[in-house]
Amino acid sequence: MTQYTQSPPAEYAELFRNLSIDNQLAVLWYVYIKIGGSTRPGDPEGTAPDTSDELFNKVKGKSHEEQLQIMRDLLTPSSTDIRREYDSLSNNTKLAFWYRLAQGMENSTIVPVPSDYQLSAQAKELLSRLEPIDFELQYVFLRDALLAGY
Repeated sequence: MTQYTQSPPAEYAELFRNLSIDNQLAVLWYVYIKIGGSTRPGDPEGTAPDTSDELFNKVKGKSHEEQLQIMRDLLTPSSTDIRREYDSLSNNTKLAFWYRLAQGMENSTIVPVPSDYQLSAQAKELLSRLEPIDFELQYVFLRDALLAGY
């Protein structure tokens, strides 16, 4: 298989959307852990931290099982109160919200990816393509993957 170091970010988002929902969540986690050092946001222009914080705190107050279902619902077409609140956020605030979820996963206030979770071959391939790309393309991938208009 040919290894690409600079493919169009849209291709990466398409690969992401073709993964199972749990693999999508795991990829988001591994992106945060493996390449997060260069993608850690400061205060992106247009972000409303209080809105992101409010929604994050609602999710944080749920059981781990409920948190997992909420994250799954955010990556699929769904009609829940939290999904409707999420849909009302600006795009930058949605990205900030996912970043907050990853931070919560790191400190276990949000359900973490199990330590023994096995990524599919497709998810591993996607991660191998994401690791060498620069910050701007990583950001474009996250934006395209998370704001796909579910």
